[in-house]
Amino acid sequence: MAARTLGAVTLTDGTYRLGPSTGRLLIKTGRAGLGRRAGHDLTIEATGWFGEAVVAVGAPDGASVSVTVEAGSLEVREGTGGLKALTDADRGEIKRTLAGTGQLNIAEHATITFRSTRVTGTPQSFEITGELTIKGRTHPVTVHGKSDDSGLVRGWATVTQSAWGIKPYTAFLGALRLADEVRVEFEVAGLDPVDSPG
Repeated sequence: MAARTLGAVTLTDGTYRLGPSTGRLLIKTGRAGLGRRAGHDLTIEATGWFGEAVVAVGAPDGASVSVTVEAGSLEVREGTGGLKALTDADRGEIKRTLAGTGQLNIAEHATITFRSTRVTGTPQSFEITGELTIKGRTHPVTVHGKSDDSGLVRGWATVTQSAWGIKPYTAFLGALRLADEVRVEFEVAGLDPVDSPG
């Protein structure tokens, strides 16, 4: 059995559970338009998500990742910039807007899924190519990842909302709008083998 130590975490060949107990999954938005000073850059966290990672340290082509996100579990954690601080009412309105038909349409599409098709690199620096399905549309996405000396595994991908039929949020007659590209980030701090209790 192959193993490689990542600081506090030892990656060993096997299948591991992913989810809120092992890491975080964040979406970060930016602003565009003439009124961008009035808006906020948002950090949105998926609080309901789960998945599996198959680790094959010596043969990355044998590795895979699958993740499912409950679309209704997205919570606004932070809003930076803007002319005034983000309020709880603002957070609630953003959550309702995200759930609507122009955005994620969670009444008809309750989950967002990612399935890897190829993994390359090493545990220290890797790329995961896969298919992301949002609102019933599937497009390829590349996830860039790396591990650090503390044992954390982090990564990110860029998603263009309009490709999945999501209309970026606008306000002030279009003078303020969210940028079409959002950044999806993940951080995994622990490994939970599938064959362990839990």
